[in-house]
Amino acid sequence: MNITQDIKYIGVTDYEIDLFEGQYPVPNGMAYNSYVILDEKIAVIDTVDARFCATWFENLETVLSGKSPDYLIVQHMEPDHSGSIKAFCEKYPKTIVVANQKAFNMVKNFFGTDLSDRQIAVGENDTLNLGKHTLTFITAPMVHWPEVTMTYDSFDKVLFSADAFGKFGAFDYDEDWLNEARRYYIGIVGKYGVQVNAVLKKAANLEIEKICALHGPVLSGDLTPYLNAYTKWANYEAEETGVLIAYTSIYGNTKKAVQLLAGELSKKGIKNEVFDLARCDIFEAVSKAFKYDKVVFATTTYNADIFPPMRTFIEYLTARNFQNRKIAFLENGSWGPMATKVMKSLLQDSKNLTICENNITILSGVNEQNKSVITALANELSK
Repeated sequence: MNITQDIKYIGVTDYEIDLFEGQYPVPNGMAYNSYVILDEKIAVIDTVDARFCATWFENLETVLSGKSPDYLIVQHMEPDHSGSIKAFCEKYPKTIVVANQKAFNMVKNFFGTDLSDRQIAVGENDTLNLGKHTLTFITAPMVHWPEVTMTYDSFDKVLFSADAFGKFGAFDYDEDWLNEARRYYIGIVGKYGVQVNAVLKKAANLEIEKICALHGPVLSGDLTPYLNAYTKWANYEAEETGVLIAYTSIYGNTKKAVQLLAGELSKKGIKNEVFDLARCDIFEAVSKAFKYDKVVFATTTYNADIFPPMRTFIEYLTARNFQNRKIAFLENGSWGPMATKVMKSLLQDSKNLTICENNITILSGVNEQNKSVITALANELSK
């Protein structure tokens, strides 16, 4: 695939994978992207997962047409991108590897060599001239590993953004970019908003026409929606007004209360989404907690604690710096309700959370008093 006249796509798509990084469901596969810049000097940007090395070599050889690459640029050492470095270096022994020093340290950890006889270590704003194309390197530590480097091609105005702006799904699966990119970002990068903001400030000074990430499609055209999404996520701002209702229910009574609340919100025209944490993709629920400006936590008291999927959900949120939201609690406890107390304690270090006044306590079944508080909570959430 031609990205530009000189930049070619040689990545692969993994349709065998069921869980990315061992935990995120990827029903539409996963792209491991790699690129080649053809100029007086030829640069390959990143490799792919070792399981797809043979296919990647076929793609690479087709583009090279008998030539040999001059440089391999390593932006990120996670194995889905670095897994074929050793095989590449054996196949092309004269190719120089370009990366930052932290990446070379990781190369030694992964492969037993730091490639000291064939390396160029680069840092912030260092450049590499290929002929027409001059590449500038932009350090992006903790977006989302410490060695990450992005690469900017000033000739074609392309930003090779490493894992930033990536998404779940195959390379040609460009539908639903926002939801799959959010699920990817919040799950994998979400903790590092400060670091993402730092990189966004650097990118603001560049003239960018295309973004080539290591996962998902090439982004082109009006890049504003993608940049705006990343700015909101990095600052932990809601994308839109709405309510996520995340719940667990053992015998259906908590579920009934949640359904009543969702119905009241819908009557008022308030967008809401409901997730059963014991059955849903919990990472989808986590991403939606960052999408909306309000979250309702509804669960049962369980062993003087809370039902385990809710604890897991909250821990996933706090690990990703959940903040800046209006929240409410709905608890159920037949003889000693403890759920709200436990949930509040788990969220106590989250910044800028506003707790609704109308929190709900159910003692087994939903009664008329509960229904009136549910209506009051819906009114409060609708303001």
